[in-house]
Amino acid sequence: MPTPSLELLVHGVGGATPQEMLGDPRTVRVTGDETAAVYRRTDSAESTGTEPGEPVQEAYVWSNLTSGNGARALWLLLLPFMVVNIAHWMRPPSRGLPRTVRVYGVLVRLIALSLTVLLVAAACEVALDLTAWQCAGSATCADSRSWLGFLSARRGGWWAQPGRRLALAAVVPAALTALLWYLSSRTWSAYESQQPLTGVHDTDDTDGTEDPEPSARPALSTPGFWYGRRLVARLRAAHTAAGFLTVAAALATAAVGFDRRSTGTLLEAIGWLLEATLLAAAGVVVWVVCRRGRTETRLDEELDRTVVALLPGSALVLLVLSALYAAWSRPGWTSHGSLPGDRTFGVITLAQGALVVALAVVAAVLCRRLPHVRTALGGFGGPAVAMLACALGGVMSGGIAQRVADWLDGRGTPGMGPGVAGPPVLLSWQASVIPVLLVVLMVPTVFLVVRTVHRTRVAGRGIMADYPAEKPDPVRTRTIAGARTRARLTDAAPPLLGIMAAATLLLGAGALVGAWLSDEVPGRAARGAPGMVASATETAQALGSWLVGLGFVLFVTWGRRAYRDASARRTIGILWDVGTFWPRAAHPFAPPCYAERAVPDLTWRMFTWTDRTGGRLVISGHSQGSVLSAAAVWQLPARTRRRVALLTYGCPLERLYGRWFPAYFGPACLDSLQEEVHCWRNLWRSTDPIGGPVRVEGDVDRGPLLDPVAYGRTREHPLPAPILAHSDYQADPVFVRERTELLNELDAGALPRQPVRAARADPRGAAG
Repeated sequence: MPTPSLELLVHGVGGATPQEMLGDPRTVRVTGDETAAVYRRTDSAESTGTEPGEPVQEAYVWSNLTSGNGARALWLLLLPFMVVNIAHWMRPPSRGLPRTVRVYGVLVRLIALSLTVLLVAAACEVALDLTAWQCAGSATCADSRSWLGFLSARRGGWWAQPGRRLALAAVVPAALTALLWYLSSRTWSAYESQQPLTGVHDTDDTDGTEDPEPSARPALSTPGFWYGRRLVARLRAAHTAAGFLTVAAALATAAVGFDRRSTGTLLEAIGWLLEATLLAAAGVVVWVVCRRGRTETRLDEELDRTVVALLPGSALVLLVLSALYAAWSRPGWTSHGSLPGDRTFGVITLAQGALVVALAVVAAVLCRRLPHVRTALGGFGGPAVAMLACALGGVMSGGIAQRVADWLDGRGTPGMGPGVAGPPVLLSWQASVIPVLLVVLMVPTVFLVVRTVHRTRVAGRGIMADYPAEKPDPVRTRTIAGARTRARLTDAAPPLLGIMAAATLLLGAGALVGAWLSDEVPGRAARGAPGMVASATETAQALGSWLVGLGFVLFVTWGRRAYRDASARRTIGILWDVGTFWPRAAHPFAPPCYAERAVPDLTWRMFTWTDRTGGRLVISGHSQGSVLSAAAVWQLPARTRRRVALLTYGCPLERLYGRWFPAYFGPACLDSLQEEVHCWRNLWRSTDPIGGPVRVEGDVDRGPLLDPVAYGRTREHPLPAPILAHSDYQADPVFVRERTELLNELDAGALPRQPVRAARADPRGAAG
């Protein structure tokens, strides 16, 4: 009897329908739900896979995990959290430095915590400072806003006292914190609570509190890698508590400032006690964040119930006490100027800069152990991306504060009249460096454009070598050469990101120093300077504030459009496909990790089908689907992997993941995958900007495939053949041939093959 054969197709970024993947309008769901499922053609729904000809095809559709209903467009607001979570996974590989690896994880988690505090502080700035303190305390502003009438200090109602206005406004940032907690808890239940394949592994896993890089096998093959329930719950409790404590500190600080000016009162003593308690609670939150990382060598199902239950509740109690303390009657208290937001945002900015620098130092220590020429930014990708996350958080905070201040002040300019004093000066200084940053980035951008044009001309000279029987056509040659050259721009991303991160760090430090040395916004602070300098500074401030506001408006507009438009939502889904592959290890409020659902789905399907039928299976992954496929194969027990072949195409495993995440997809990890899977083929094109060779030992890479398949018009291609680049690999004749060879190798491989790893070249040498 013929051996049953199955091909399991996994699509890439942007999603696909089962009809598109299977090439048939009639499909039926075999297993799964509305979020992610496996489909077959209707006429092969009951097939056993033993029929002659091609194997039975199944399509695993996971696009609804990232671009399903419109509410997921709101995940755009969580972009800084997602970016800092990616930085956690970008650490360099290292053997023999477990403490240094733990320090790296702690630093990233602290940066993530600072982003939560920054977001809640921005909400406090808008609700407490700009609205309840400044606008409601100004007759000019409050009288023009009817909805603020009951808070107006001029009308003298019960809410007229500043402390009571602040206590009422604190509901907004507190509700934001509660919403983030709810979304994190709900998305964990919906997407990440899937049990991985357990109890069938061939080796026993060791126990430990945190083993981010097991010595025996790659981290992605460990049982607990795709199940981070304990850490996510712990971090969720800590970040929720941090949000509530930030709001409580804003209330208490404002009230204590007045009470200290009225010395000898009981309220002053209560304020001192409350501030000390808030400081102690903040220390507990930091301890909880630093105390524990991921447990990957075993399935960690137990929760730290004391932390999860008591920490957010205790912080909420302190928030309520702070609100009662601020709302206590203080007849002589009036609001003028602005709350001490400069100090708060300055401390956050300074802490973020120091943490990023410390992270770079730790990355440098790790890089020296296992350097490799292909690693992005020499192993400093994590610090660079963490800096980018801080910059995104700053831009979003400054943007919303500036826009709200402009809206509240009507036709006036915040800080220039009797209305709203405006947001903290530091935010204006940070906005003023944005035009300078854009000018700095123009230099490498122009260089890349010039180099691309030059390389296109050079590449055009060798195009005809791939089409020796064709008559040259300058336009066609230039088009093909341009596609190949533009595809190489992906490899230029690391230096550009490095320049952006370094410039952001330096300019941000300059903005912080400028804000602390001067109580004025950049334009007014530079009025005593020479005319050209003062004019340039005022222009930079105005342009930067405008850009920050415009960026925030565009951000909200994009999210609103994606909420209503499925095509725009799909575009945002592509961003999440790349950014949310990794589990939430640093920030619990980041968008959920779809791989914690998709990888167990694929693993369970491959294991149960091969175990039930004894057949041979080819898992066929395109683009991001190839990454999911590799991750799923890593999770299989050895007896199942002997029946599974891996076919990848348009594959970013080495080109993107291997370079940016070397500890998890570096050369040693991919070599290990090549040894453990029975057979593997990888198809790639030189016109593909995403996929590329996987560069492992053995006969794996097949490419570059000819693209386009025909240079001019031929009998087989009477119309011009398109340049496919990253799409439609299955249309290439090589695809069917390689899939057939993989199935034949599975038939011939009843016994496990011997490892083919040779002595690997010096990682500091050429990449080849």
